Amino acid sequence: MTGIRDKITDNGKRARRVNRRSILVGATTAGGLAIAWSLWPRAYTSNLTAAPDEHIFNAFLKIGDDGHISAIVPQCEMGQGVTTLLPQIMADELGADWRTIAVETAPISPLYTNTLIVNEDSAIFTPRGGVPDFLSDVRGWARREWAVRNAVMLTANSSSVRMFEGPCRDAAAQVRALLMMAAAKRWDADWQDCDTQDGFVTLGTRKIRFGELASAAATFDPPAEPIYRSNSPDPLYGKELTRLDLPAKVDGSANYAGDIRLPGLVYAAIRQGPLGATRLKSIDRKQGMAAPGLLHVVTHDRWVAAVARNWWAANRALDHLAPTFETTGAQVSSDRIDKALKAALKSDAYRIAKRGDVADAMEGRPRVAAEYLVAPALHAPIETRTATAAPDGDGLRLWVATQAPAQCRAAAARAVGLPEAAVTLFPMMAGGSFDACLDHSVAVQAAIIARQINRPVQLAWSRAEEIMRLPPRAPARARLTATLNAAGGIDALVTRIAVPATNHEVRERLFAGTPADVAQREAAGQADAAAVEGGNPGYAIPHFALDHCPADIGLPTGRWRGNADSYTAFFTECFIDEMAARAGSDALSYRMAMLSDAPLMARCLLTATSLGGWEGGLSGTAQGLACHAMRGSHIALMATARQSDKGLQVEQLVAVVDAGRLVNPAIARQQIEGGLIFGLAAAVGATTDYEDGVATARKLHQLGLPRLSQCPQILVEFIDSDRDPGGLGEIGVPVVAPAIANAMFAATGRRIRRIPLSAHPI
Repeated sequence: MTGIRDKITDNGKRARRVNRRSILVGATTAGGLAIAWSLWPRAYTSNLTAAPDEHIFNAFLKIGDDGHISAIVPQCEMGQGVTTLLPQIMADELGADWRTIAVETAPISPLYTNTLIVNEDSAIFTPRGGVPDFLSDVRGWARREWAVRNAVMLTANSSSVRMFEGPCRDAAAQVRALLMMAAAKRWDADWQDCDTQDGFVTLGTRKIRFGELASAAATFDPPAEPIYRSNSPDPLYGKELTRLDLPAKVDGSANYAGDIRLPGLVYAAIRQGPLGATRLKSIDRKQGMAAPGLLHVVTHDRWVAAVARNWWAANRALDHLAPTFETTGAQVSSDRIDKALKAALKSDAYRIAKRGDVADAMEGRPRVAAEYLVAPALHAPIETRTATAAPDGDGLRLWVATQAPAQCRAAAARAVGLPEAAVTLFPMMAGGSFDACLDHSVAVQAAIIARQINRPVQLAWSRAEEIMRLPPRAPARARLTATLNAAGGIDALVTRIAVPATNHEVRERLFAGTPADVAQREAAGQADAAAVEGGNPGYAIPHFALDHCPADIGLPTGRWRGNADSYTAFFTECFIDEMAARAGSDALSYRMAMLSDAPLMARCLLTATSLGGWEGGLSGTAQGLACHAMRGSHIALMATARQSDKGLQVEQLVAVVDAGRLVNPAIARQQIEGGLIFGLAAAVGATTDYEDGVATARKLHQLGLPRLSQCPQILVEFIDSDRDPGGLGEIGVPVVAPAIANAMFAATGRRIRRIPLSAHPI
């Protein structure tokens, strides 16, 4: 925020510094941007391609003369079901036969920009406090325009349906009108008297298949505004339709980046040095070239790659090459990370959110405080980062799973000195991601290797490389301090969170191609509202403040499923439980007393405790609660967990979710169940220590992930709602750890204040 910087000292006092000249310069700059953008042409046409006898109607739909309908999906399929959800929305509005729906991945185009993420980003990073409304509005608008012009097609923040339900429905409504126009011309009728159902245009008893009308319909002009279909007697929206990606995934015909096979394809493995400012110092080329099956060795300032006829030989050759690296500056270690978090928590902070006056409310009153800690969290998808690259004349072809295809293409083009137009990117499905596919290092490396050896190459990271190189979700430390009213309720609360400025790092890596260690150093010390997102709870606490204490931990960090909410919910929900116990109150009643302004959350909480058989959280019940809201959705979770001779055993998770309208209830349930299991994995493991700049874990079995036998019984219930759809991919993650921690207190009487869940003091 130009010219304004709120720093908060440890006692909560504010010292605002406003630089008038900076404000004026910022306003002038924003005004200049507005003028420049208003003069810049911005008409975008579809860049889809059509097969013979196939007709392009708009950026989202094509129809063939044989009746097949190609739904264009502009988001990365990572298992979240987007290649079913968006086609289901379009098919319902179109009145199509679900059996005729096919799916294509959208090409890179400004038409598919995810402006919802940009708008949310503007709201977070351009706060209005102290900034004129017009300046905030211009900045937000300029950010959106920049995103469109750069085709920022991000798949993130549980935004796929929230962003594209409207555009997909509009596109289908326009195509439906064109089909009805073509039919009406044949029948010499008014097209608005027609209707569609099951892949036919109908008028009374007359009907014509979409395929028979596609050619003529494509020549008409659609209405200026979409005319939506009236209520259908058998709508597809809301049905538990079978996922379109499921058959291919079951029979193995689904293609991932590692399934690409090209003439002359070879395989590469890579070795990268310790985290930080590291460069490749030397390799034993003579011994390396003697490795069986080795074809090429490609070196870079930061890595060495071995190329062979199969990946196993390439990976073994790296040991023969015996690369050595040198790192300048202090090396990353768990001790350094912990010290940096402790120091940041005691230092000045940036006030991100507030209401009331916490300083005045806490003046001279007894305070209650608790401190919490979360470790770095790894993505650990089944598919390690993989990319296939092939020279194509003077250009390059690239197959990779990416959540930001335009930025991935730009990074690869920049690395090999090609214009972006010379790089053809084929976005692939991801075998899990959890935001790992926002890192494009593997695509850049594959592009460099392919250009240097001048033949197609497939690069796959080993599990050890992925654990080491994919920036984890940031570790964080928090101190929550409260004053209580006469009834034991919270009157004032200050939440201070020491955590790196992750989103500044991510933006630098994603849009500028900045190396991870450089982006980390440049982001250190910056305020990052998204780093503490979710830390402002929905409870009616009269006086509240949320502070970000930027921590320079030396470890590059990245986005992760649930992002900051995955730890801010842990801090808040554990602290609320502690305050309830201190007041001698039932954890449910204590929360309900503070949810007067959050009726949707209250309903979820009451329903979850009713379904789960809440026993009041008494000692020995082994039951715990947590609730949270994010991305337009609300969730309440009741966990039953206890200590057994095999360690922590989670017996049951009962989740109740209000996520607005559900496009496909089966996929919605899958997402919540998957989020709960992912949250469980993060609660008990999914982390690593760091020593001398390297991760100590090397394989999946070292991450402490739960086994199938350790997974609890899961019950998921949705609240019927006609609200706009909320996010589903992340909402299940944040509540698991606090609910289990609170259950363990009920079972054992000991508080757990760290993730992975451990009773050790912090």
